[in-house]
Amino acid sequence: GRLHTTYNQAGSVTGRFSSIDPNLQNIPIRTDVGRQIRVAFHAGTEGWLLLAADYSQIELRVLAHLSADPGLLEAFRNDQDIHAATAAQVYGVALDQVTLDMRRIAKVLNFGIIYGQSPFGLANLLKIPQREAKQYIEAYFARYPGIVAYMDQTKEFAHSKGYVETIFGRRCHVPAIGEKNPARRNYAERQAINAPIQGSAADIIKRAMIEMPSALLEAGLNAKMLLQVHDELLFEVPESEVEETKKVVSETMECAALPARELQVPITVDIGYGENWSETH
Repeated sequence: GRLHTTYNQAGSVTGRFSSIDPNLQNIPIRTDVGRQIRVAFHAGTEGWLLLAADYSQIELRVLAHLSADPGLLEAFRNDQDIHAATAAQVYGVALDQVTLDMRRIAKVLNFGIIYGQSPFGLANLLKIPQREAKQYIEAYFARYPGIVAYMDQTKEFAHSKGYVETIFGRRCHVPAIGEKNPARRNYAERQAINAPIQGSAADIIKRAMIEMPSALLEAGLNAKMLLQVHDELLFEVPESEVEETKKVVSETMECAALPARELQVPITVDIGYGENWSETH
């Protein structure tokens, strides 16, 4: 009477889980139809609720740690809206002068940089001329020199070793880094830049998953961990235990990088709950 997925631990180069038969990591959330589909997912026991705990911008926080860029570190340490803070940097305005459109462009930049976004790709996403997209990227790198240094050092390391490493020392091999074909080599370089970021985030949530059952048990809670969707863990929880479960889940996830590594920025977790998966967000 329950729906089960199958997880592949080596589902990607970076170490993220992939989910098959069915793929429960690919249920849409940003569209009306997707949200309607999520209404179909609910706890399997009467009087229980679903609780979703989501790492807040974990990959950007990992990037801040890896690059040690002063601007990114300051934004996260001061608990600023990272996309608004980036917009203020890129446009050279005060934080309270950032418009919604500036923030939208900065958000695309922040996530695009992680995946090696080119001016061509950014122009397509933002529906702007390629020349303008190039100017945005140049302004971004001018404001965040630590990120440029991280990217250059990571590419150099990958060319030398044939792999890159997550914060925890797990290796992500990049065999195509020595390709003579420029397009393939450039793609491998983008993989090399992204792998320590996405791979470290994957390591952190897996560590949280390992610690979670004993943390819930020690707290005398009955919550069950049901699903992992990249940066999110989904639980079913007795309604009477929701508040205490929120506290334990949050603490466990926020401390998942310790004691092996202490990040230079805090890790935060956003938690929601409801009668179905749609209501948790």
